[in-house]
Amino acid sequence: MRCPGGTAPHREPMISGHTRIAAVIGDPISHSLSPAMHNAAFAAAGIDGTYVAFRVRPAELGRAVAGMHALGLIGFNVTVPHKERIIRLLDSTGPSAQRTGAVNTVVRRNDRLHGENTDVIGFRRALDDAGMDLKRKRAVLIGAGGAARAALTALIDAGVAEVTVANRTRARAQRLVRDFGGTRTGIDFAGLSALADRRLLADADLVVNSSSLGLGGESFVEVAFGSTPADCLFFDLIPKQHTAFLAGAARARRARLDGIGMLLHQGAAAFELWTGQPAPLDVMRRALRRASSRK
Repeated sequence: MRCPGGTAPHREPMISGHTRIAAVIGDPISHSLSPAMHNAAFAAAGIDGTYVAFRVRPAELGRAVAGMHALGLIGFNVTVPHKERIIRLLDSTGPSAQRTGAVNTVVRRNDRLHGENTDVIGFRRALDDAGMDLKRKRAVLIGAGGAARAALTALIDAGVAEVTVANRTRARAQRLVRDFGGTRTGIDFAGLSALADRRLLADADLVVNSSSLGLGGESFVEVAFGSTPADCLFFDLIPKQHTAFLAGAARARRARLDGIGMLLHQGAAAFELWTGQPAPLDVMRRALRRASSRK
């Protein structure tokens, strides 16, 4: 049967007792674009699966992980603020998670929960798509949480010469610098107030916001956007096309990159871990852009 005009009738996906379930957990989580991306991927790949978002408060993390294990989820993503704390709740972790000290993707393996960090590859591929060669560059990294750990790992692997970590809590930034010491990349730290100092950004090739600042639409901290070189790239890991951080870079007429590309590539890697199938990258990209435009 065909509809008027010769198009095939639209069929809603059927949820059944055979449907495989994946999820994302975080707090907050209602802003997440991952359900749109992964549900489109399941449909395109012909997989009987569905992907949902669960708000999990920090105090409930242990019970949530045990519940998802008991319910037989094929895997789940992990976002703020659980990426570091979840490690102790898993049966095993891969090299990427061990290096970063953070997990963003959990996959069920032989009825055990295994943690990986696909943010590292997502960060690197997003910058590759933007045509940026990181070798011997200088970067400023805002934030010191799980996303910052993935970004710093990718920057070191790409041969960045220097990274300054700017964070509200100096002790956490110091811990990040200490954990990633002993590489050829020079790493130091600063408070968030240093971002307003023109000297900090005067020779920055890349400025990355890995924090949740601005996620709720609030104003960003003061940043001397215009003191950077004219070709400096501002990269916001928040998967929104319009953030306070990117707006500041736009006013200074600097190049900008939102976090949708990183979300896409880390999601594609997670999809392949869960399903063993190649990710339908173009389908996922289109779904993300559509979902982002509705936010």
